[in-house]
Amino acid sequence: MSTRTPGGDTPVRRIDRVLAFMSLGLLVLAIACFFAIIIGTTAGANFATGIWPLIGVVVYLAPIVAFLLLFTLLIMSFVRRSRANRSR
Repeated sequence: MSTRTPGGDTPVRRIDRVLAFMSLGLLVLAIACFFAIIIGTTAGANFATGIWPLIGVVVYLAPIVAFLLLFTLLIMSFVRRSRANRSR
């Protein structure tokens, strides 16, 4: 069991919220594009033309970028907490 610090938790900054929501948004976008590819496959769409190549790239790249954003958020949080604990 951990002990509570007398000053309370560190405040959540705007950049933390932005990174968290961008990561979540990219994951939702990747899932939506994945389902669009499934639906397009059953409908017999031509994946070589139109917006389909972009949708295919989003499915591959968006989860990686979302993971990197989440990892950046985690590192920033650890650094901020270590600096706050060092100053006490």
